[in-house]
Amino acid sequence: MSGQNYRMIANQAGDILKYDTTLNEIDRAAKSVFSFQLEEFPNEAITSSRAKKIHDWVLTLAKQKMDNASRSDLLKQFLALITPEERKQEIEELLSTSKVNTGINTQKKSMFSNRKFHSKINTYCQKLFLDGHYFHAVFEAAKIYHKLVQQKSQSEKNGQQLMLEVWNPDRGTLKVTACQSETDRNVQDGIGFLSAGLMRAIRNPTAHEPAHEWPISEQDCLDILGFISFLMRKLDESVHYGGKS
Repeated sequence: MSGQNYRMIANQAGDILKYDTTLNEIDRAAKSVFSFQLEEFPNEAITSSRAKKIHDWVLTLAKQKMDNASRSDLLKQFLALITPEERKQEIEELLSTSKVNTGINTQKKSMFSNRKFHSKINTYCQKLFLDGHYFHAVFEAAKIYHKLVQQKSQSEKNGQQLMLEVWNPDRGTLKVTACQSETDRNVQDGIGFLSAGLMRAIRNPTAHEPAHEWPISEQDCLDILGFISFLMRKLDESVHYGGKS
């Protein structure tokens, strides 16, 4: 996308959204997506401080050294966070006029669908992935798995403690094997450790760290979603034993 297109987006997006957001909301959205500092670009024609803030963030993005696809993805993520539902069509039309693709990327859709994820992943994470929100797609999947385990185990525990307790071969309320042979117990224990690891390595960091400080690539996103999908299928296979844990 040319510099001229970015200037047009910077001017018009600010004008469209200046009454629908605040300076703090604009900065929070930008800092959750961008890893660079804001620069100022003089423009005496802009009288709204909110429009000027959007203008400056967009033009700062335009100066960054990256490929056009990555820059467009970041632009769409930033605008999506500050655009209310009733303004989305206007912003999409602006991006389309400026040659920013707002439709579904066919190749990315194929990459996602070819993985044959669990239905919950398809329902709640596909759009996030297609929009380039890899951090949020992974976070959503981890939260969904956590909630499903709580519901099926009838447990009010959280995180790592939840997983290690409900999948325990001796005392757990969820059994994916008979837990009789050594192999049975190893598999049962392994599901618990994998689930606890998901909480420590994925759910907790994405819950507490800003997206730009904990970047997740497209490839990592697909791999992590595949891992969570595997755990969801094991949860589907499991049987509930005993009372609340």
